[in-house]
Amino acid sequence: MPRPYATIKDWPEEDRPREKLLDRGAGSLSDTELLAILLRTGNASTGESAVDHARRLLKEFKGLKGIDTAAIHELRTFKGIGPAKIAQLKAGLEIGRRLARTRWEAGSPLRSSEDVYRHFREH
Repeated sequence: MPRPYATIKDWPEEDRPREKLLDRGAGSLSDTELLAILLRTGNASTGESAVDHARRLLKEFKGLKGIDTAAIHELRTFKGIGPAKIAQLKAGLEIGRRLARTRWEAGSPLRSSEDVYRHFREH
């Protein structure tokens, strides 16, 4: 029998992914927390919070890259992931991909080695 459904609303405010993002910025969140925000809800049938659900999804698909490259039919086999959550995940990952492809404007700061790589890769 599943444990009682643990919603994130029952957690201390400083531990909730959405509040943490708003207070400390998106960069302070783990992949699990970011994914939980995209998923919005857990899985009531298994008693998982959105964070538990995100953690299990990342483990099953071996990280964000695995989720990104997974076909829709593969994601459908994951318990608790339906068409709405699949669409949310795929849309969020596509936004990230498009943003990564945008060209740097003159004067844009290069804050990391990754920024430098992306900037010069395009030229």
